[in-house]
Amino acid sequence: MYINFWYPIARAEEVLDDKPLRVELLGLPFIAFRDSAGQAHVLSDTCVHRGGSLSAGWVRDGRAICPYHGWEYDGTGRCTRIPSLADKTPPARAKVDAYPVQEKYGIVFAFLGDLPEEERPPIYDVEEYGTDGWKAQLYVIDVACNYERSMENGLDPIHNEFVHPAQGAPMLSAEQQSAPPPMEDIPWGSKFYMAYPTKKDHDTELKSAKTGKRIGAAGSWFQGPNQLVTWIDISAENAFHQYLFEAPVDDGHTRIFFLNMRSWLLEDEHDDRIEKPTLQIVHEDVDILERLTPINTPPTNTKEILVPGDAVIVRYREWLSEWDANGWRIDYRALRDRQREAAFAIPSPGRREGGNWVVDTVPLQPGGEAVRKRRTEASAG
Repeated sequence: MYINFWYPIARAEEVLDDKPLRVELLGLPFIAFRDSAGQAHVLSDTCVHRGGSLSAGWVRDGRAICPYHGWEYDGTGRCTRIPSLADKTPPARAKVDAYPVQEKYGIVFAFLGDLPEEERPPIYDVEEYGTDGWKAQLYVIDVACNYERSMENGLDPIHNEFVHPAQGAPMLSAEQQSAPPPMEDIPWGSKFYMAYPTKKDHDTELKSAKTGKRIGAAGSWFQGPNQLVTWIDISAENAFHQYLFEAPVDDGHTRIFFLNMRSWLLEDEHDDRIEKPTLQIVHEDVDILERLTPINTPPTNTKEILVPGDAVIVRYREWLSEWDANGWRIDYRALRDRQREAAFAIPSPGRREGGNWVVDTVPLQPGGEAVRKRRTEASAG
């Protein structure tokens, strides 16, 4: 799990101005709420007084109030009032980490890291969202798996005919399966897109509704460690474009914000018809993911036998090694070992502007060139 990326926090309608929302992410607790102007805020959940959970309290006049002793925090993370000090100004150290927030696609996102704005990786731009000719459905799915496993599953072009045999998934030719997919790097990630020449010959849930000349192409790509895109272009008129924003709750649980876009059957009356096979595919993947051993991806590629069809997985791991080298990977084992004695927070941009913080930053694995090869000792082939 990494700092310095955007993570989905909650559906927009779950973040309220009169009740705080507790969110667990990257092994740590956060609080989300809105101020009186409707602006969403995301803060570290630990009160710097004596460790109270801010999300167990309440929101009043745009401030989160700790239920333990009533300390009040505004959207910047600064404590604005300490009841026991009457009218005295709270000390400068009375502050918690506050994170940049964006709302897109009906989701509240927070940037969990300390990079300045101009250096931050972006939230993926879903160009179709809100445009004519496209319909969006948003699902939130909790999965008992490591998020890297989930990401790799979504990038895997080979598994469809085995995991989803009843869904009409097109098949790759034998030649395609034995060669690496055609890939290209994009900012903060890599992608592939290719034709699937073999059609399924049995009826599927949506077969009778298909129109237009067949394209039969699909592809997947990733941006950052936790944003996944899959395009399924069935015909010139029928397409699914799917966007998964993954929130690692901890190293064994993931909350997936799944934005399913479609260019056909746009009327509301077809939502259930689309939803049934879509969620069936999701559950088929979940059944596989929750039984993988080990739970986490192996520490090096030598612990698996990788083949040419796994080239996309290898490239994803190579990108992870780049972020490892940056020193952005959370040392989850150290975090768990020390959480009984200390509170931790993801470092926010405010920490670059000044010190004097009460809560320690989350432990990070050391970066540098030596760790770049950690995952990539063996290549697909």
